[in-house]
Amino acid sequence: METILCLTHTEGDGKLPRSCLEAVATATKLQSTLGGAPLELGILGGDVTEAASMLSGVPARVLRVVSGPPFAASRYATDAAAVEALLRASGATLVLAPHTPRFARVIAGVAQRFQGRVDTHVMGFSVLGGSLHVDRYYYRQRIEARLSRAQRPWLVTLESGITAPWTAAPGELRPEHVELAEIPTRTEVKGVSCPAPDAQTIRPEAHLLFVAGAGWTKPQADKRPHADEAEKLILEFLRRTNASLGGSKSLVDLTGGEAVLRFMTHMNQIGQTGSTPRHPKGLSTCCHGEEPHTVGWRFISERRAINKDAGCGWARGKADVLYVADAFEVIARVNALLAEERQEKP
Repeated sequence: METILCLTHTEGDGKLPRSCLEAVATATKLQSTLGGAPLELGILGGDVTEAASMLSGVPARVLRVVSGPPFAASRYATDAAAVEALLRASGATLVLAPHTPRFARVIAGVAQRFQGRVDTHVMGFSVLGGSLHVDRYYYRQRIEARLSRAQRPWLVTLESGITAPWTAAPGELRPEHVELAEIPTRTEVKGVSCPAPDAQTIRPEAHLLFVAGAGWTKPQADKRPHADEAEKLILEFLRRTNASLGGSKSLVDLTGGEAVLRFMTHMNQIGQTGSTPRHPKGLSTCCHGEEPHTVGWRFISERRAINKDAGCGWARGKADVLYVADAFEVIARVNALLAEERQEKP
């Protein structure tokens, strides 16, 4: 019988991020699928008190934690040692972890230490012919594969957005602290330098994905581009809605000599050669909605688009709702309505 270990880690506020709670929910479902296989939980972080309380009610036999100041910040040496210690303590044959930067950085190295196997970006599990299989995508999420492994331990990272996050239920799960005899690091974390919250435009846990196309930088009704106005409208919309920002390939590829959106980078690119984010809702603006771009939208639950061309690609069955209108006017009006709702000045 498989023994499952589900790994989680804290964020800067001491809580578990949504992706970790999704991994816990997936682990409990897999536990049921495997006929009540033993499930253990692991938490990695600085202060895990609040994180442990968020896992109350999980049908796990034990909750192990590796905590303390050396584990507050993400470093390969300390994170890999912590995951290794949790795996040795549990003796698990199957390890589940969210595909966060923290775990994605170390999972393959830990698998090598145990002579195990690793698969990433897993979307789900199934049992066929008595064997456990995982489902995942290849080639920019365009090819779906189902595979199994005989080698154990099998370490798996889970894609975000594949299930609802675990919500606390009545119960108590007292953590057991796993101590490391030696903390293998030669570095010291002096602090963290990061952009202000409103300067960060990629927000994986946002409810809304806002995607801008190259139409924002093209000549408008007066035959002139208005990139500066476009920047102000988009940034204000992101600030008021806390949405995540995406961009079409044609927009992020713009270079000098053309009007550009200065905050848009290739990291924001959505589509066949970009990312395939998962958000409950998506709003595409000034995009054509053709196949390479909409590949990036395949996991968006509700799709809406704004385009002046009623015959654009979004109108041909790719959008749930298409607004045939000028994106400049629509977003300006939406920003004004949001300002009125919050009794702010536009």
